Order: sequence, then structure tokens, then C-alpha cells
Amino acid sequence: MSTINHRIENAFAYIRSQSKSAPKIGLILGSGLGEFISKLDTTARIQYQEIPGFPISTVEGHEGAFVFGDYEGIPMVVQSGRFHYYEGYTQQEVAMPVRIMKKLGVEALVITNAAGGINLAFSEGALMLITDHINYSGDNPLRGANLDEFGPRFPDVSDIYTKDLRLQLKDSAEQSGIALDEGIYIMNSGPSFETAAEIRFFRAIGADAVGMSTVPEALTAAHCGMKVVGISCITNMATGILEKKLDHKEVIATTGRVKDEFSKLICLAIKMIHAHNCHPKS
Repeated sequence: MSTINHRIENAFAYIRSQSKSAPKIGLILGSGLGEFISKLDTTARIQYQEIPGFPISTVEGHEGAFVFGDYEGIPMVVQSGRFHYYEGYTQQEVAMPVRIMKKLGVEALVITNAAGGINLAFSEGALMLITDHINYSGDNPLRGANLDEFGPRFPDVSDIYTKDLRLQLKDSAEQSGIALDEGIYIMNSGPSFETAAEIRFFRAIGADAVGMSTVPEALTAAHCGMKVVGISCITNMATGILEKKLDHKEVIATTGRVKDEFSKLICLAIKMIHAHNCHPKS
């Protein structure tokens, strides 16, 4: 058994000993995007530091816990605080929670993040539905020995952000009066913000928003056969677009300003996925 698989098994065993919940939907919350937690009827909260062999969140705006609970009767698990490649973790470690969610029974995953806007039509505080991504991190969470328990050596990622779910969420958001842009997310390794030259390059190759997360989790979810919905909160315009310096405090401030709208969108996504799973299209 590989080292990472051994850590996954140990972590899963501990988490299962603390909660017998059987969630079908998972949610990963990005920087400052934890407002949704207050809407859960929480049944268990497991701090990362309690879990053997598990990484620890070190970034402001990330709580660092698995939260189990029901939202309007829908059982789910929330990763409240994620890990990042720039913190010094491998991308396999970053994606450990996704594999644990799979072992818990999760079939669909909602991944959120705070991102910088590259598309000039965007504005600070906009919400973007991820249609595809560009992996500019220089690594891949599936590198190394394949974990055959979860998926094949060469997984297909042509529909990594599940089109059916995207279309349904876009329609639900429109009916609910929530403005929802769409675009391509590019992952940079971080932790430094990007240079103006890098942003011009990213725009030239088709990116609409940039961040330092999401791609490892999405690739791992695809390997596990999960459906994926990705949502970015555009917390700032990227370097060179506005004449001001970037600061993580701005990220937290913007997510705080849009937390209610963002939480509404997450609620819509959870209910939409649940309905889709219960009454799938033939």
C-alpha cells in the first residue's frame, strides 16, 4: 500500500469512527466562504488536527474541519477550509479530503474558491461558474502510483465540471435573480500573486479567472468518478487590470461582502444536485 493510500485509510477510519453519516454531496469552501456552514443542521465537526496523518489548514479564512450535517434534509459533508499546494503540501495531500469523501459515499462535489478576475467584463464580487480549467501549477495530483481503488491510470476529464449540472445551476440562478457569470479557471502555484505579464499571458490562452486551488481537487474528483460543480468568487481584479496592489485582506473583505449571495447560490447548487441524483435524466 502506498504511503498516501495508507494515510487516506487511517484518516477515513478515524472520521468514520466519529460520524456514521452517509453523505452523497460534498462541499469544499474556499477562503472566507464559510457562511454556508451556519445553514447546516450539524451532526459532527471533526477538526483536522484530530485526524491521524492529515494536513492542517494554515491560511487565514480557512477553519480547518470536516463538518457533517443536513441541509433541508439533505445529508452532506463540508470541507471547511482547504489545503494549498503553496503551503508545502503535495497535490496528493491537497486532494486527500476528496478521496475520503469518495469513501464516505459522496457522488457529487461542489468546489468553491476565491479568485482574481482576468476577464475584463468581470467585477469584484462577481460569481463565476467554472466551465473548464487550465492547470498551470506544474504538477498533478494523479502523478505517481495510480490508486486503482479510486479510478483508472488515465481518467477522462473532457467533462470535468459536469455540463448537465452547470446548465441546471445556471438556470436556477437566473430564476432566483442571482447573477452568475461563466468562465475558465487557471491555477497558478502561488503563494505570490501573479505578475502583470503572467495575467496578459493567461488572458491570451483563454483564462477568465486565476487562483491557487481547485484544480487538484477537481482532477481527483474526476478520477474518483464524481460529478463536479465549480464556483469562483471574483474577489479582486488580477494584477495590471487596476492600478493597485493586491492583498489577501482584500480577498477576505470581498467574500464577506458577497457572503449572502454566495450562500444562496450554494444552497441552490445543493438542492439542484440532490434533485438531479434522485431524479436523473434518462
